[in-house]
Amino acid sequence: MQALVDPVSDLTNEEIRRYSRHLIMPEVGIEGQKKLKAASILLIGTGGLGSPLALYLAAAGIGRIGLVDYDVVDETNLQRQVIHGESSVGVLKIDSAEKRMKDINPYLQVDKYNVPLTSENAIELFTPYDVIIDGTDNFPTRYLVNDACVKLGKPNVYGSIFRFEGQLSVFYAKEGPCYRCMFPEPPPPGLVPSCAEGGVLGILPGTIGTLQATEAIKLILGIGEPMIGKMLLYDALEMSFTKLKVRKNPNCPVCGIPHEDVKLIDYEMFCGMPAHDRSEFKASTNGNSEKKDTMDEITVKELKARIDSGEKVTILDVRDPHEWEISALEGSLRIPKGQIEAAKNDVLAGRKTREMTVLAQIPTDGEIVVQCRSGVRSAKSITFLQEAGYKNKLTNLKGGILAWADEIDPSMPKY
Repeated sequence: MQALVDPVSDLTNEEIRRYSRHLIMPEVGIEGQKKLKAASILLIGTGGLGSPLALYLAAAGIGRIGLVDYDVVDETNLQRQVIHGESSVGVLKIDSAEKRMKDINPYLQVDKYNVPLTSENAIELFTPYDVIIDGTDNFPTRYLVNDACVKLGKPNVYGSIFRFEGQLSVFYAKEGPCYRCMFPEPPPPGLVPSCAEGGVLGILPGTIGTLQATEAIKLILGIGEPMIGKMLLYDALEMSFTKLKVRKNPNCPVCGIPHEDVKLIDYEMFCGMPAHDRSEFKASTNGNSEKKDTMDEITVKELKARIDSGEKVTILDVRDPHEWEISALEGSLRIPKGQIEAAKNDVLAGRKTREMTVLAQIPTDGEIVVQCRSGVRSAKSITFLQEAGYKNKLTNLKGGILAWADEIDPSMPKY
């Protein structure tokens, strides 16, 4: 494969000294380092994957790196987002990342975009860059990144992480398949939990992120065999790598048509889930906007007032057992969302299995306040209970136990 960029005219003496370990490699050399300096890369996200990406690409001598992120650094990020530190808590991630990147390489140009990536701004953001790297953790943004890259003819270096497993590929419609060739439709809402719901081994994004950085540099230099048409699956527990072939779909709705005809759509609606943490769509149970308008919600302050008044309130905690060990509301009924969903499926299929005993624990009369970590899984659980036949009032605790810790009991640990 040919290199994506032409080299700059020269390197300074300081740059030659800095990149000397690259220059003595025949695969890179002076010309290769000039290509890296001439290259521009856009990173979508400066979190788990974005951290090693930004660090290593800055160190490698990429001349221009753009950062797209609108979030601030939180203590829960520091377990895996190694570009940030304790001193950066509360600081915009793009500002924190830029400071560390410039400390590694002062010759670097950093472009900061303190905005969520949307269908309205994707083309404008992507156009100036040679390579787009997806470091996000949600399906709407993955589909948006893919479709925008296909439309613009740019390579999309894809990475994904969850718990102990990771994925890596390069989706480049000019040379091979795109993301939609492999995943034409998103999974049903709620089927695949996010990292916030399922967790992630802190080291895992370092592994996948550095692999993404490697692929980006190979593309820029035009060396090796990029992961175009291949998907790498990584299992940290087994320390195993599995490589799969990905074939281009001639009937792909995105890369199977002229690139200028590709339309960027409403990806939250397409995937039935929010793309951004601050999206109001998060209140939806399954991507159906009508559900969002009809679901009853209660704030933590309203719930606390009812409890303090002596009212008996049934609180259903649908988090997983290991989360209850961290923090829980006293007297809550604790049944994981997964068990509720399995029981619902049994009801709909007319099966009588042990999962049915789960529903026997949940009252069929009176109001039930359903609670999870942040309010997402509890909303989904309410839908499951309604589908299983529950007619009583089911109310979602807005913000979940995190809101309780913020507004009611600051001594409660957050995670």
